[in-house]
Amino acid sequence: METVLIVEDDPSIRLGLQKNLKFEGYDVLTAADGERGLQLAIDRPPDLIILDIMLPKISGFEICKTLKKNDINVPIIVLSAKDQDIDKIMGLDLGADDYVTKPFNVRELLARINSVLRRKRRYERERAEKSFRFGPFTVDFEGQVLLKDGQPIDTSVREFKLLRFLVENRGKVLERREILNKVWGYDYFGTARTIDNFITKLRQKIEPTPERPQHIVTVRGVGYKFVP
Repeated sequence: METVLIVEDDPSIRLGLQKNLKFEGYDVLTAADGERGLQLAIDRPPDLIILDIMLPKISGFEICKTLKKNDINVPIIVLSAKDQDIDKIMGLDLGADDYVTKPFNVRELLARINSVLRRKRRYERERAEKSFRFGPFTVDFEGQVLLKDGQPIDTSVREFKLLRFLVENRGKVLERREILNKVWGYDYFGTARTIDNFITKLRQKIEPTPERPQHIVTVRGVGYKFVP
């Protein structure tokens, strides 16, 4: 269930939106002032924030700035009585995905929320297809780099190609000859020992205890299997 955070000091608007969003199937968090809203956004990052601009304690613009500064990338729909172009431009420049002026039509706002969340889901799906995560590691297919806790780990082109093939076929037992053909090419006439050497190198980089591998598992007499 996706979560929407409403940061709005007007109780009638806040409670009305909460009721409508719950009816639409969303989990809803609410805050009546900017300070509480910012704390919720940091402690329990939602899937989307509906954010008023003129709030007690901390303004909506300041919330946008703080989230951006801390790399908290949550879609934001600004909801405000301020309808000047400069305010809209400022909100969008600070990272808001949409800007709705009061008074507003609830059905239109719900449609905008659905639209923003669809874009978010599509982006996350495309991003997931370009990388794979297991434990502290990320295999970035697009950038062709192995990361641990966000930091790159030195791998050769062949090591990365081997790791990618294992990851893309995770859970499947792969014969050594198949690995040679797919990673080194059908015209390569090396031996199974070549694969074993590269597997040893990869294990030293991704296994907590290389002597007792958890991710790149040997299937005796056959080959290897990748287990996330």
